[in-house]
Amino acid sequence: MITIGGLTENDRAAWENLFAGYNTFYGRTLAPELVDRAWREFARGERMHALGARADGALVGIVHFFTHVSTTSADVCYLQDLFTDAEARGQGVGRALIEAVADWARAQGCVRVYWHTQTSNTTARRLYDQVALDKGFMQYQIPLGS
Repeated sequence: MITIGGLTENDRAAWENLFAGYNTFYGRTLAPELVDRAWREFARGERMHALGARADGALVGIVHFFTHVSTTSADVCYLQDLFTDAEARGQGVGRALIEAVADWARAQGCVRVYWHTQTSNTTARRLYDQVALDKGFMQYQIPLGS
């Protein structure tokens, strides 16, 4: 059975391992100070939020999200990071985390939850196509340096 809940200090090592797996998937390695900053923000629970999925007491998935204003609607929720341990995939972990974020956002008065993924991420897109609408937008970025 999968349970979803907030992260505790005891989850730090398992969370770091999952977050490292997420970043490795996207070809990046985060500096330790960025990992520490994210953990501090999650602990505060003001700007950035995190939930974890547990199976048999072990942390097997994580999701990071935050709200922001919109010019055309009430606030919206951006699901920034979602990752499930490879051994737990196909067991409903990702779906449960997405549903938990949607429930949280609904309770905050948000009008939608949205996220991005690479078009080549076919495994994740199979799930996303079942739980959300592909609105057909592309993302553009202007890197501003470090």
